[in-house]
Amino acid sequence: MTKKKYVIVGAGGRSLYMFAKPMATELQDYVDFRGVFDTNQTRAKLLSEECGQVPVYADFHQMLAEVQPDVVVVASTDYTHHFYIIESLEAGCDVISEKPMTIDEEKTRAILEAERKSGKKVTVTFNLRFAPYFAKVKELIQSGAIGDVYHIQFEWFLDRDHGADYFRRWHAEMKNSGGLLVHKSTHHFDIINWWLASRPKQLQAFGARRVYGDQGQPKGERCMTCEYTTTCEFYKDITQDPFMDQYYVGAEHEDGYWRDRCVFDERIDIYDTMSVNLEYTSGALLNYSLVAYSPYEGWKAVINGSNGRLEVGNVHRSADMSAIEASTITHHRLDGTTELIQVSTQMGGHGGGDEKLRKAIFIGDVEDPLGQQANSLAGADSCLIGATANRSIAEGKLLQVPDLRSLCQ
Repeated sequence: MTKKKYVIVGAGGRSLYMFAKPMATELQDYVDFRGVFDTNQTRAKLLSEECGQVPVYADFHQMLAEVQPDVVVVASTDYTHHFYIIESLEAGCDVISEKPMTIDEEKTRAILEAERKSGKKVTVTFNLRFAPYFAKVKELIQSGAIGDVYHIQFEWFLDRDHGADYFRRWHAEMKNSGGLLVHKSTHHFDIINWWLASRPKQLQAFGARRVYGDQGQPKGERCMTCEYTTTCEFYKDITQDPFMDQYYVGAEHEDGYWRDRCVFDERIDIYDTMSVNLEYTSGALLNYSLVAYSPYEGWKAVINGSNGRLEVGNVHRSADMSAIEASTITHHRLDGTTELIQVSTQMGGHGGGDEKLRKAIFIGDVEDPLGQQANSLAGADSCLIGATANRSIAEGKLLQVPDLRSLCQ
């Protein structure tokens, strides 16, 4: 078997643990890992050391020219995804993109057009599709267990550790991440799109900052130098985390990026409280909400159909959903009977989804009866819900979700 040549763009935590280390270890029989590029060379070199001294490149185009990879894995900051995806496609490479594929409509259009012209393929890593619990819900809906789906109520809640962390990082500015309605909710919108097998049609959204951002609290520039460390609920000493101390504190001298910016900083313009009302082309309605300051972390949903109702959800004990216990799906039938469906939830990143996703995209040759592999159009639809929701909040009105399918033909 001839192994494909892979390179990675981005050397942060997600890149290291989701892609680079597995590519250098458990996937090495299938992957020829030939290079890593990051604008911060300190992080790139650290990642290389953990992955068997993979070659480090200081220039993205040089890496493409020298390696001539078959596949480029894009795991950089969200607002740069489109640049690396398009350049890779134009160089004749397939692309595996971390979610979100990109952050707005303009960049989404550019990616789809480049993909069509190049004849190459973009795969988006929506790992929740592969988590056994979410996959079981898809299986039940697809089998007709509750008939046609008419309505979904979906709530996601981040705790005050995980949620606050987005407001310390580059994610805290809309221009970098598209806000949580793009960066985080793209997971959730994709799951709902996948469950429904329908396209988002129109929406109205609302958003606010209630906890983070400039709320008038005493604050400093960053936790590391703040004078309010003993009184601030959100104080975090990142030097106590070996990874963050090494990959971020130890790399600050290159680009000045602080991993512990104050969660009350004036620069913050993303929302911590969000709701979206969305109609699908199938006629199904979605009521979605996300908060980033809950006392605990998890999600819950109710799926109402013509022949019944599913009640689903989990409470997590970790940000990457790796500590979920066995889960139950409650199936209410129209005859008044109820079935409790136990799902054996695997331990591991994102409810067991990360490992299954890696096997699908790097090893392949696996059956996909549920359509778990996500292409660029899936990436576009989930991104465009979030981007359109941001516009709806700013403009205060109902908006159509762009349909970009014509760009894929």
